[in-house]
Amino acid sequence: MLYLVASCIALLFGPLFYRYFSSGSGLQKGLDGFIFVSLGGLVLIHILPELLEHGGFVTLLFVVLGLWGPTASEKVFHRYSEITHNITLGLGILGLLLHTITDGGAMVLAQQQDNSPLLALGVILHRLPVGLAIWWLLKPQVGTRWSSIVLVAMMALTAVGYFAGEQLIHQLSIENTVYLQAFVTGSILHVVLHQPHGDHTPDKQDKYQYQAGIGSLLGLGLLALLLLMDSGEHAHAHHGHDHGVEQFVSWLLTISPVLLLSYLFATIRFKFGLQPQHNQLASRWLQRLAGPESLIITLALLGPWFALYQVVGLTIIGGLLTWCKIPLTDPHHHVPVSAWRFGFAHLVDRSAPWIILSLVLANLIGHPSVPLENPALQVFILLLVFIPMRFCNLGAAVLALALFYSGWNQVAVAFSLLAAPVINIAQLKLMKWKQGLMLGGVLLGAFIFADLVDLTSSFVLRLPESINIFALGIVCLLFGASLLRLGPRKFLSKMMSQFKSEHSHDHGHSHNHNNHNKNQSHAHNHSGSVHKPHK
Repeated sequence: MLYLVASCIALLFGPLFYRYFSSGSGLQKGLDGFIFVSLGGLVLIHILPELLEHGGFVTLLFVVLGLWGPTASEKVFHRYSEITHNITLGLGILGLLLHTITDGGAMVLAQQQDNSPLLALGVILHRLPVGLAIWWLLKPQVGTRWSSIVLVAMMALTAVGYFAGEQLIHQLSIENTVYLQAFVTGSILHVVLHQPHGDHTPDKQDKYQYQAGIGSLLGLGLLALLLLMDSGEHAHAHHGHDHGVEQFVSWLLTISPVLLLSYLFATIRFKFGLQPQHNQLASRWLQRLAGPESLIITLALLGPWFALYQVVGLTIIGGLLTWCKIPLTDPHHHVPVSAWRFGFAHLVDRSAPWIILSLVLANLIGHPSVPLENPALQVFILLLVFIPMRFCNLGAAVLALALFYSGWNQVAVAFSLLAAPVINIAQLKLMKWKQGLMLGGVLLGAFIFADLVDLTSSFVLRLPESINIFALGIVCLLFGASLLRLGPRKFLSKMMSQFKSEHSHDHGHSHNHNNHNKNQSHAHNHSGSVHKPHK
């Protein structure tokens, strides 16, 4: 009973925090950063992987429908965009209410003798961002009364889940509602990403990004605490099950030392004149496709044969693009004079979102419940990922590494190394159709070669655990500093840089929140449980 009361009290902190943080624009930005990271991460890492485990590949389709369906509907039926937005918001709230019942059941399980009380503590803690998000999403839209009713409903449904017994829990179990929950999960992500009620005061000069970064770091801290608790409980329940946050940390430990080495190499090559503003197009394409610091990741963690394949393939692609005089999309802006600032600040800002996305994306599409064993299907799925986004070379190398560790075919790994930095809609628009066909022919020939020749190698870098831990600490500091500089929305907008317009959700509401921030782009990161690298 104590757990039930504590979980209800945790929800009530939402209105209290909201009232305090809504007293100034800087604090509002901090609140937005906290909600954006904590609730978004909670949905992606805590809920979505569990849905994948029970629903398989079809689950992702329902998530995408819930995420992008409202945006498409508002563009097609612009006159009814307010109705579409309200339906999406309602679905998101419905999903949180549905999840609340399972929270009540989870606390009952935590009271059983064989289970750890950490499960109940995790449920109570994750109610903090949920309660805050409810108030953040609803109060500007429908006012205090309806927001309070929703919170009371959440408390009541928690009690229902706590007292109802096994029969109701079974009827609302994931197995019976997996696709509904997947669609609602996408709706929640849509609402969180699109900041439905906007800011009270426009932040055109990004003067409050530091506060947004502080809020996002606090959200990350809470999320990490919840994941560690959930991981420990999951491992206890499944006797060392392979899929958990430990494996994600293991991946980060593996790449961190090599990633720092890549940033150092970028610093050195910048110092010696290989810079983004180089007057030769061939040099600019070299930096876009390979860095060449991404080759260090491939060489160290995938082996010399993959590195040689990447060098030859990107040289041919870069030569073709230079010969056709194709300009680069999304050039570097405001490049610092200092080589150290370029390597460990500017390049971190551009690559960190892609590195995080690459790991969590490989998590989802590499999940054992997502059967993508056919190489052609793997390449097709990756093509759908690459076209709307422009991967940086470091992100492409990390994605290739994560896919290789997830057991994907080496053709898909090769596709990531060569195609990710160049196959995107913004870059393809700058090519004539004949140039696009030539590029496609080069990639096809490279993939046929990758299918015929074994590129795997046992000569990969293995460092002591102490070095990996130290390097991971430095990488966390670098990425955290980037979050502070940019704020979470601008940090993630690097992944969708060709979509400059902000979906502002200006639906003509009667309340006084019509000043929306139209300068921020938004993107999504998916996360979930990862898998152990193959030995």
